[in-house]
Amino acid sequence: MTLAHLPPAPTEFTLLHLGLGSFHRAHQAVYLQRLIDAGDTRWSISGANIRPDMPEVIAALRAQGGRYTLETVSPAGEYFYEPIHALREVLPWDPALAAVIARGAAPSTRIVSFTVTEAGYYLDARGGLDLGFAELVADIDRARRGETGGQGEGGGATVYGAVTAILRARRAAGAGPVTLLNCDNLRHNGDRFRAGLLEFIERAGDAGLLAWVQAHTTCPNAMVDRITPRAPAELRARVQAATGRDDAAAITAERFIQWVIEDRFAAGRPEWERVGVEMVQDLQPHEEAKIRLLNATHSCIAWAGTLVGLQFIHEGTRDAAIRQMAYDYVTDDAIPCLSRPGQPSPVDLPAYRDVVLERFGNPAIRDTNQRVAMDGFSKIPGFIAPTVRERLAAGQSIDSVAMLPALFLAFLMRWHSGILPYAYQDQGMDEAVAHAICDAPDPVAAMCADAGLWGDIAGDARLADALRRASERVARFVQSRS
Repeated sequence: MTLAHLPPAPTEFTLLHLGLGSFHRAHQAVYLQRLIDAGDTRWSISGANIRPDMPEVIAALRAQGGRYTLETVSPAGEYFYEPIHALREVLPWDPALAAVIARGAAPSTRIVSFTVTEAGYYLDARGGLDLGFAELVADIDRARRGETGGQGEGGGATVYGAVTAILRARRAAGAGPVTLLNCDNLRHNGDRFRAGLLEFIERAGDAGLLAWVQAHTTCPNAMVDRITPRAPAELRARVQAATGRDDAAAITAERFIQWVIEDRFAAGRPEWERVGVEMVQDLQPHEEAKIRLLNATHSCIAWAGTLVGLQFIHEGTRDAAIRQMAYDYVTDDAIPCLSRPGQPSPVDLPAYRDVVLERFGNPAIRDTNQRVAMDGFSKIPGFIAPTVRERLAAGQSIDSVAMLPALFLAFLMRWHSGILPYAYQDQGMDEAVAHAICDAPDPVAAMCADAGLWGDIAGDARLADALRRASERVARFVQSRS
């Protein structure tokens, strides 16, 4: 499909989103829906996947004209049902990503956003591209050959390949500047994506495109937050009973929602501040609070809960021992890193900690340990290692934060032995490396020596000592439940 054959844009301005999973539809689409409901109908979302994922959901969305129902549940157990129609166009997937590239190159498209999970950025400990991933190398090779398609034909198996293909077409069409908006849980997500994208284009040998991207795009950092579990099998019937709509693409989420964005847009944006989005100049304090107090705590509860046979996050949060691990990690180690004398955080960190634990304890969400436990090889360096690094640099104890990697190591050992109660997914894991850690005579030392997990503190004796003590505590914890 070429730009000439593309249907007219649904509205005056378009936000093209890559990754039509539940989180995008429960978060970014909801904020735009609120703006539409407030009377601003200038913007709409065109959505697509860059891989042939979720074919049933995509088919349902296309059949429903992009409309779907969002169910939200408060900690008090109150259910709400909200029709969402901000997603006005659901683009079909094809190996060449033709419709996606054409929509991205249209002048009406002013923002390209994406949710591909933390591991989908293929970044190493230094923030550069990790060329150990075959799909990334293949995309670079396709881009070097000037191909503009997707899997099997051109640059689209990775977010860098897809965005590069869009930007090439946009430059050729003279469509003007565009904002590239990262909506994943990745520290400094806009900056890190931009660094990866520029390296990708440079490795592809396209100096002209590189210069154009540097001059005509921005990549704001953003923080996103809403617990969005996988839709349970009974959701469709529940939605129909509550609303009368038979919705094959319905999703569920907690009531809480938050989005904080640096106000750096290249070609305009929706007036999101009218509907609760926080537009800021400096995202870092908000981002650090969320990643360390929420994301790391979430993983802690998922790993610990799995080890003692629990299925859901709320079960672990309501378990006194697991809740205490999470509370101690935040209170003893994370909060001191984020609010130092003379440098107070703009976020009320103790209050934020308590809200997070209240949200995680919501039994109606039924968020699974399986979903939250995934991608540990990305979460250790992204969510946990910074606190370890900063506490060690200050000469302080890391006993509480060390419980998190100790839980993950015990979890990994079960994966290695084939006795996890569910399939474990980890886009950032090299299985050979993971098995080698577990097979080592001293798995604690092997894990602490892994530079991919720990960066410049890999091999630090203080880390190994703390992780060894924490692993002993984890073993006692698990033994007490057997």
